[in-house]
Amino acid sequence: MTVKVCQTALEAVSAIEDNEFIWTHSMAATPRLLFSALAEHAKTRRNLTLLQLHTERGDALADPSLKGHLRHRCYFSSASTRPLLAKGDADYVPVFLSEVPKIFRNGEQVIDTAIVQVSPPDKHGMCTMGVSVEATNSACQVAKKIIAHVNPKMPRTHGDAFISYDRFHSVYWQEDELPSHPMAKQDDVVKAIGENVAALINDGDCLQMGIGAIPDAVLSCLHDRKDLGIHTELFSDGILDLVEAGVINNRLKKVHPGKIVTGFALGTQRLYDFVDDNPQVAFLDIEYVNDTSIIRRNDNVAAINSALQIDLSGQICADSIGTSIYSGVGGQMDFIRGASLSKGGKAVIALPSTARNGQLSRIVATLDAGAGVVTTRAHAHYIATEFGVANLRGKSLKERAEALISIAHPDFKEQLCKQCYEIWNIRL
Repeated sequence: MTVKVCQTALEAVSAIEDNEFIWTHSMAATPRLLFSALAEHAKTRRNLTLLQLHTERGDALADPSLKGHLRHRCYFSSASTRPLLAKGDADYVPVFLSEVPKIFRNGEQVIDTAIVQVSPPDKHGMCTMGVSVEATNSACQVAKKIIAHVNPKMPRTHGDAFISYDRFHSVYWQEDELPSHPMAKQDDVVKAIGENVAALINDGDCLQMGIGAIPDAVLSCLHDRKDLGIHTELFSDGILDLVEAGVINNRLKKVHPGKIVTGFALGTQRLYDFVDDNPQVAFLDIEYVNDTSIIRRNDNVAAINSALQIDLSGQICADSIGTSIYSGVGGQMDFIRGASLSKGGKAVIALPSTARNGQLSRIVATLDAGAGVVTTRAHAHYIATEFGVANLRGKSLKERAEALISIAHPDFKEQLCKQCYEIWNIRL
């Protein structure tokens, strides 16, 4: 197939026709230049559907003028799609991240076009998907055509990231900076959570964590550990100091020993420089990375995730605030279950005890009406706040309530005890 080299991004996306299902590269590889062009092109088309995970800098395709022309179908919400979801102008699909590639590969979800951002081809004609393989690898395998933004500033990565230049229907070449996510500032609450979670981490553990202040706070407390490994869907700058110090060396991992395994990376230029042409970092298909049967093969997996709300029985809401979709199911359950099945594994949910500047408790008697249970109470293990850690595994409802109230904010403990009796008929 002859690849069409386009002079503009608009020319590159012009092959997209009415009624198409379009997959977009996500996270730091979101092809924002193609997004801007697609926003213009979509106004000449009808009934386009954009399939996506979390997208960075995706505002161009959230314009209300695109209603009737392009509709978002979100496996994970982001800043640009939350308002659309709230108004009913976009669709949310709750699904485990590990299963998104499955529904592409088995044909449950057709993909007509994939739009991606890639590194330039090497002498063998191979580009890479750079800092984000996630479900895009599977989408490109089944897409009828692929439109690529070739970005010389996209890092060249290893693993499942490779894609042949001749697979592209059309390409647009232009340099563009990747989105930068500096490490978040840590306040006293976040530091306390980090210390509480870090106390659970032992030498030789294999870590999974996301991006943000809490994961970074945990990592900052681990400089005295030895032989840590990484098998995670996402990583950011927080691991770099530990890699450079030799704390993270992946030596004891049973699956891909010596390598950091991930599906995507999001952070600063320091992170992007680290992964560039680094054979010690394997960017792999998220169906594999998040496969419970793969995760559990490593011993001592410590999965660290977060939540929006937890009820006294241990039900964990992580994708919505009531009925308002905030994020997505993602890979939380993939790793919660994988870690729990791992020999010596630990599944941790870490979160501040309150929200809205202390006005609301995140530990509640019952979840808000319509809140999504991402992790069931049967899967809940360790819950950490700034006030300590509660171990729910094998505990009764009464024991869970006692443990969770013990790590709730003091301002809400009396109310929670009262509600525990009124709602659950449990006296504490």
